[in-house]
Amino acid sequence: MPEAIEIQLRKGVLELCVLALLAEHDGYAYDIASRLAGAIGMGEGTIYPLMRRLQNEGLVETYLVESPAGPSRKYYRLTAAGRRSFQSQKTAWSAFAGAVEDIVGLNKGGEAA
Repeated sequence: MPEAIEIQLRKGVLELCVLALLAEHDGYAYDIASRLAGAIGMGEGTIYPLMRRLQNEGLVETYLVESPAGPSRKYYRLTAAGRRSFQSQKTAWSAFAGAVEDIVGLNKGGEAA
């Protein structure tokens, strides 16, 4: 059962994590997927549909960069709408995570409010 919880948590924060990575610097899908795999254990297959959706929603835009060792890479960068969405999601996540930590902290200590 704990695995199911972890999977749902990962799915729930995936968009926020992608926006956060792109807020740091532009990236291509494989690089973003690799960073997410290392950080939160998210698989590569989940990133490509998300990147298409973010592009369709106007939160990211793409550009090509020539690669010396192969075909050009499609890079993603946040749009102004993407930056606003990232800030909004980050604020919502912070409030939600704080509330959960408060609840879990009370339960761990066995104290009631």
